[in-house]
Amino acid sequence: MSKKSFAVLSAWLLLTLGFAAPARAADTRSQLIQIQTQLQIMQDNMTQMKQSFDERMGVMKDMITQQTESVNKMGSSIQSLQKTLGNQTNEAAGKVDQISGQVQALHDAVDELKARLAKVSKQLDDMQTGQQNIPSSQGMPAGGGTPRSSAPSPDALYNAALGDFNAGKNDLASDEFKQFLQAYGNTDLAGNAQFYIGEIQYRQGNLQGAVVSYNKVLDQYPGGNKAAAAQLKKGLALLDLGQRNQGAQELRSLIARFPKSPEAVQARDRLNRLGVAAETSRPSPSHR
Repeated sequence: MSKKSFAVLSAWLLLTLGFAAPARAADTRSQLIQIQTQLQIMQDNMTQMKQSFDERMGVMKDMITQQTESVNKMGSSIQSLQKTLGNQTNEAAGKVDQISGQVQALHDAVDELKARLAKVSKQLDDMQTGQQNIPSSQGMPAGGGTPRSSAPSPDALYNAALGDFNAGKNDLASDEFKQFLQAYGNTDLAGNAQFYIGEIQYRQGNLQGAVVSYNKVLDQYPGGNKAAAAQLKKGLALLDLGQRNQGAQELRSLIARFPKSPEAVQARDRLNRLGVAAETSRPSPSHR
């Protein structure tokens, strides 16, 4: 190759390289700009996703906090309701016991009133009999003896015993009720007298003796007006003695025999407090 041809070729290569290098540099710069743009877009997207995630986490935390507060409030409300129910239950139990005492006092007052009315009736009968016998009683008794003194009437003896019972004179009242049973064991008030003997024993803590006395009321005077009260107090005495099953059975028997009586209401309340179903059953033929 001649020097002239080599010079021409060199010039062409230089010219070609001179035009090609700027073109490559321009392409590289364009790619870098695109990459930087995509990176910026990705960073913006990541930032937005992080903000969105933080916002959602904040909302979830607020919801969890609210739910926690709601659960705590519900727990407090439930505790308050349980406390209120407990107080109401205790108050109801106290009211039932108070009503029981009032009913017993009313029974006692009615018994006393009956006894007084019977006493007045007896006095009227005696006065009428005395008036009828006036013509034949002006003389002395045959043989010149003195008239014999009569024993206390059943009403007078019962009233005296009941008055001492209400006054808290337990020993004296017990003796008087026993005297009444010895003298007038077949009268209408005999079952009442036997019941009050059991009540005195219950007062004095003689629970076993009280159960025996209440049994006598149920066995010997089943139709008396103290039958329901005797069975109630027998059941309570058995519970106090720790005989849970026997006491509960006695209260169920009371509910079956006297379902509409005040004593049945007290029996149901006591069974409910024991956590025992107050289901009725046939009365037991034996009260022993």
